[in-house]
Amino acid sequence: MIFFKDLLSFFFLFVALHLNLASAATFDIRNSCPYTVWAAAVPGGGRRLDRGQNWVLNVNPGTVAARIWARTNCQFDVAGRGRCQTGDCGGLLQCQSYGVPPNTLAEFALNQFMNLDFIDISNIDGFNVPMEFSSVSGGCNRVIRCTADIVGQCPNELKVPGGCNGPCPVFKTDEHCCNSGNCGPTNYSRFFKERCPDAYSYPKDDQTSVFTCPGGTNYKVVFCPGNLSSDQ
Repeated sequence: MIFFKDLLSFFFLFVALHLNLASAATFDIRNSCPYTVWAAAVPGGGRRLDRGQNWVLNVNPGTVAARIWARTNCQFDVAGRGRCQTGDCGGLLQCQSYGVPPNTLAEFALNQFMNLDFIDISNIDGFNVPMEFSSVSGGCNRVIRCTADIVGQCPNELKVPGGCNGPCPVFKTDEHCCNSGNCGPTNYSRFFKERCPDAYSYPKDDQTSVFTCPGGTNYKVVFCPGNLSSDQ
């Protein structure tokens, strides 16, 4: 009887592990910008990507509050310590925390309600590099893009070297950050929404900014999409 119970436990463990492996997601992160970026991911770490290079990241099922972004104008020493002009994560090449605004974000949560993945691009923390976030498997055909000239058109009060801040990091008010849980669009959030209608422009912008795919879908994140023929 003890042997049977052990065997049954092993069987259920094997099935659980198999299901987890089957629903893991792969993220192909590509740099198509005409300049070097230092890709960052939480979870995942970070990597330097020269033009045309990519980084394949495997993300465990059930992962939530995950982000991928680009850092620009970075300098790191041989120990992986330094600083970036935009998107810096505590001065580390291998990010262990979210980046400092402004940074264009690909956000996701895997295998959530009804085993769906939830994905979005967010400008709540501002914008530094054009981005495309798309599904590449599982019959899901989601393509989210934010490629407008937001840095060039950025309102003066949001401008910083190399990027355009979101209003929340700048003003830190309930109106812009939704700290009280109740807020609406502002003139600043509309600036981002008009240029990237599929991206989050303020924290309550869910209806037009969050998308789903079946759990186990694989994804691609491209910085400066369209700059290389391989992106098409």
